[in-house]
Amino acid sequence: MTAVPITSDSRQTEELDTGRLPDDTSRGRILAIVVAMVLLSEVTAFQLTMVGASLQKITTTFSHVGADINWAVIVSGIVGAATTPILGKLSDIWGKKRVFLLCGLFFLVGCLLDAVTSDWWLFLLGRGLQAFTVVMMIISYGLVRDLLPRKHIPLALGVVAGGVGFSSLIGPVVAGLLVDNFEWRAMFWFLAAYAVVSMIVFALVVPESKLRVRQRIQPYGILSLSAGTLLVLIYADKGQDWGWGRVPTLGWLIAGLVLIAAFPLIESRSSAPIMDMKLLRSPKVGLTLLLMLFGVAVLAVNPTATGYMTQTPDQNALKQTVVQSVIEQAHQTAGVPLPASVVHVTLNPGYHYGNGFGLLGFALHITIMTGIAGLVFGVIGGILARRVGARILAIVACVITGGVAACSAVAMTHYSWQAFAVLAGIFGIGFAFFYTAGSVLIVDALPEDQQGIGSGMLGVTMGLGSAIGTSILAAFQSAHPITAHIEVMGRTIDQPIPQVFGDRGYSLTFWFMTALVAVALMIAVFMRHGRQPSTAGFIVA
Repeated sequence: MTAVPITSDSRQTEELDTGRLPDDTSRGRILAIVVAMVLLSEVTAFQLTMVGASLQKITTTFSHVGADINWAVIVSGIVGAATTPILGKLSDIWGKKRVFLLCGLFFLVGCLLDAVTSDWWLFLLGRGLQAFTVVMMIISYGLVRDLLPRKHIPLALGVVAGGVGFSSLIGPVVAGLLVDNFEWRAMFWFLAAYAVVSMIVFALVVPESKLRVRQRIQPYGILSLSAGTLLVLIYADKGQDWGWGRVPTLGWLIAGLVLIAAFPLIESRSSAPIMDMKLLRSPKVGLTLLLMLFGVAVLAVNPTATGYMTQTPDQNALKQTVVQSVIEQAHQTAGVPLPASVVHVTLNPGYHYGNGFGLLGFALHITIMTGIAGLVFGVIGGILARRVGARILAIVACVITGGVAACSAVAMTHYSWQAFAVLAGIFGIGFAFFYTAGSVLIVDALPEDQQGIGSGMLGVTMGLGSAIGTSILAAFQSAHPITAHIEVMGRTIDQPIPQVFGDRGYSLTFWFMTALVAVALMIAVFMRHGRQPSTAGFIVA
């Protein structure tokens, strides 16, 4: 059924026919619909948590790319930001369920490509195709709103957000079992199989929304924004290697800023903008998006950085590895049995972190804490949003995630995995509250016929925020490499150590994340939206 346009006054008192289930619908059916949506939309969180946790292992195949291995995560944010608003609009035109399944097909192709390739650029292409599922969580917010009885919507949104906690709990464990016992490619074979099964369940259980909005799509503005952001992130990532002030390097930054500046001009003059400038000027929408932009970066960076640190061997183990490498090389080239006592290795700079965990060990020691907390507090967040409003959730989330980032920076010089495990559990609470707050705030800010474009705007913001955060991590890692100074019987050589970085690279990253979250906290404190219990998106006079 095609949605009938209504005036802004009548929108306040009338509901569009979206195919909403009646209030007496059995809890079993409602639960089945929500679970089916969560299972399929979780492929996004699964691939992000699994790949993010596995980066240190994936470098065995792509060791030549150095800190650029982080682009396996960054590209998801960039592609997700570019495709989410377009697919969000298409979901209003074609149907949310149909676009959901289409995104699943793109994801499947991307997983199959990454499972078989050893080429870095083809690997990134596969990661880009997988990023088409970023819109799934955004569309799921709209499906929850369109289909479920209103009294169940805040809790359902909390369950959807809490599903990210489930992925944080299960994803690294599954990845650890696969990667430690096989190799990293097995992870993508698993994701492909999971996508097929969950798509079948989704197709059979979830009804289609009746909401349709007649509109055209002009993607020029969002493509300008995404391309500009990509160029700026390349400058931030490669500036250390290319020279920050060199004219060719600055060209990337200038071109990126020009494209970003062109975005609002293109959208304001477009007859069918991807991102409605009027909505952006609305305090409810604009401040919510700013809150998410500044607050989401730490959610991507914290688990990725912790995964790097705990899976890296400690200093002594790394020195022994270098010594054994020198001995083996001497034997191969000269046939000389070199005793270990004549090989002296000094690391410049030294570092304090490192446990040498396998991926499963990282999951069982660290990410399981985040996952359990996220799974529980996602549901609690939905209940609290219905009772006290989503703004308080956002404030609490920012205090928690910012506090964890600051404590992580301080803990670098007194590193222990136990301390980071405790911080990971606390972080999971903020993680769940932040996702729940964002989804409820954007749903409550918009009427049904603007849900697709509003959710798309939320997806752009979260994708760009995640990409920016991960690129900051990559930039600080690249700026603080570790070199092994090797001395053998009076002869010396300096050898770069790939994928191991100085403490300062991580501490600066955590402090930068703390600053970003502090901005998000200030926005949450002063915003007026979300101070009342959630209305589940029903705009009342």
